[in-house]
Amino acid sequence: MINAVIFDIGNVLIEWVPERLYDEVIGPDRRKAMFAAVDLHGMNDGVDRGAHFRDSVTATAAAYPEWHDEIMMWHDRWLDMAAPAIPHSVRLLQALRAKGVPVFALTNFGIQTFEMGEAAYPFLKEFDRRYVSGHMGVIKPDARIYEMVEQDCGLPPETLLFADDRLDNINAASARGWQTHLFDGPQGWAARLVAEGLLTEQEAT
Repeated sequence: MINAVIFDIGNVLIEWVPERLYDEVIGPDRRKAMFAAVDLHGMNDGVDRGAHFRDSVTATAAAYPEWHDEIMMWHDRWLDMAAPAIPHSVRLLQALRAKGVPVFALTNFGIQTFEMGEAAYPFLKEFDRRYVSGHMGVIKPDARIYEMVEQDCGLPPETLLFADDRLDNINAASARGWQTHLFDGPQGWAARLVAEGLLTEQEAT
């Protein structure tokens, strides 16, 4: 029995491919050189753990003056990176809620960036519970973040169905007894929700 469905956000409800914007603006070759020289995803992990967004990007830009303007794009054009929404996934979220199925978010997201995302994507306010790593001080796939979800919602791990696009995050949830779905597109996620009896095929379109 499924008592709650848990959505990751990045690349499940909203596309998150920072490299795509950099490819458009500075070209793939310069983007590859910058990402090889600067651990931008590591910087972002710090933000997702609760570090201040602008301060983190500004400090990284100052440390790499040859890439200063490009690094600042991570802050100044963040909403262009966190785009677009994945409409079918959003419909699935809303269809579950319409059926009375509890729906949670479990996401690696910064405090300030989540506020920006919420303003741009109102559906991020529709969850019954939201577990945002920046506020929790720990990121997936650390076992502690899953434990915190369990302690807060009070539901048995085996009754939680979790969709995430990253295998390491899925494996960590599975290790705690959660039911999981490795997200590789909304069609497969829709089919899983139908198979679990949570939505009809019509509701999952």
